[in-house]
Amino acid sequence: MPAPDSTPDDIDMLRAALAAEQAARREAEARASGAEALVLQLKLLIAKLKHDKFGASSERGRKLIDQLELQLDELVTAASEAAAAAEKPAPKDATVDRPARKPVRAPLPEHLPRERVVVAAPVACPCCGGKLSKLGDDVTETLEVIPRQWKVVQTVRERFSCRSCEVITQPPAPFHPIIRGRAGPNLLAMILEAKFGQHLPLNRQSESFAREGIELSVSTIADWVGTCTAMLAPLVRLIDVHVLAAARLHGDDTTVPLLARDKTVIARAWTYVRDDRPFGGPAPPAAMFRYSRDRTGEHPQRHLAGYAGILQADAYAGFNELYLPGRKPGPITEAACWAHGRRKLFKLAELARAPLAAEAVRRIDLIFAAERAINGLPAEQRLAVRQKDIAPLVTELESWMRETRAKMSRHSDLAKAMNYMLTRWEAFSRFLGDGRICMTNNAAERALRGIALGRKAWLFAGSDRGGERAAAMYSLIVTAKMNDVDPRAWLADVLARTADQPASLLHELLPWNWKAAQTQQAAAA
Repeated sequence: MPAPDSTPDDIDMLRAALAAEQAARREAEARASGAEALVLQLKLLIAKLKHDKFGASSERGRKLIDQLELQLDELVTAASEAAAAAEKPAPKDATVDRPARKPVRAPLPEHLPRERVVVAAPVACPCCGGKLSKLGDDVTETLEVIPRQWKVVQTVRERFSCRSCEVITQPPAPFHPIIRGRAGPNLLAMILEAKFGQHLPLNRQSESFAREGIELSVSTIADWVGTCTAMLAPLVRLIDVHVLAAARLHGDDTTVPLLARDKTVIARAWTYVRDDRPFGGPAPPAAMFRYSRDRTGEHPQRHLAGYAGILQADAYAGFNELYLPGRKPGPITEAACWAHGRRKLFKLAELARAPLAAEAVRRIDLIFAAERAINGLPAEQRLAVRQKDIAPLVTELESWMRETRAKMSRHSDLAKAMNYMLTRWEAFSRFLGDGRICMTNNAAERALRGIALGRKAWLFAGSDRGGERAAAMYSLIVTAKMNDVDPRAWLADVLARTADQPASLLHELLPWNWKAAQTQQAAAA
């Protein structure tokens, strides 16, 4: 028991401590408010950049989004960590300021199953022991995950013998995607999607399975992958036919390190994308992938040997043979990518702080802004708006660039950037006369993005055959994603049905037809 004369001093100390704690809390709340405002600003900026499909997003938008999301991740994590470390039981003193209420969280998805856990209530009043009367429930929902579960499916086929003729009867053996294999379609689809969709090498998958008590060697999984690729080859060919039937294609390529003797060589993955959605076309989108050991022009000439339409691509010289008038079955019409032309000017404006480059970018952005408003409209409407509103902007840009370029040295970096567009101005301005043509080749770049990110995980292709196999699987998985289809669920169903599907009805398994059938079944159910 403290002495009476020391009590006032203790009360003063408590008051000072309480005041200090209140001040610290207010300061923390002020910092939290500022952090919350910054979080909201970052979320808004990220959403805006994701929504934009032209302009700055073409050359630095994805990189900027990644940086902003990383910054947002770090900011939210740091704020949560600080809040958890500083969290203390609320004082009973009613005069203490309460922290500001956080915004209400969005409800968890309705389609998820619910597991109800009831917390036992007291049987009598804890205060007086009286009888309790229920007033209602307070329900708190927590998102949880069930770890991956493995199971063995035993298919039992009973044998019967006829007592009259002694003939033995037994149902036929069930279909397995892999003959004499013990892998179900869901397991195979999971492996394929992880390898070619998430770019997870087979050795890492094998190690992950082993940690869960399932020993599957890399050679076994690789054998399954090769067999599945052969089974899915007819679907790949159907996608190729669908892509090459388009009136307009996007084309691009990216590097693929290839393991060679004592070194790696730089091979190529090519993609040709059909995407009619920008001009309201009814055909579903799809992507055709090809692999080659080098980047010579013979490869795109072989890939598009029977195609005669519009090709949107960069200024790669290997495409030039496709544009020749005497080509059979006909010349391909070249449509240049404004994102590539703008990118060269943007780099000069950003790195060299060149005012003329910045002015060129500003003028190009005006064209992109006008184009953005007609994205998704029918080709006729797009063409009408382009001729009325966008063509004058393009004409002004060309006049300004030619006048500006004439005053520069030909060795100037800015002059070279302008020459990239001016020497191909017919291809750059072709979109003004055809509503089907887009201003950019971003559709092809988006299709290749997974490879560009994934090669950091798998490092190299093991062989030319492995590169061709990967290209076939990319055609399937990227096409499924373009049609908003879960590649894993789709591949599992396709692998389970391939044996029973007649060749004449194989088109029903294409991602867009499969999705429509699933939607109809769900509606009927």
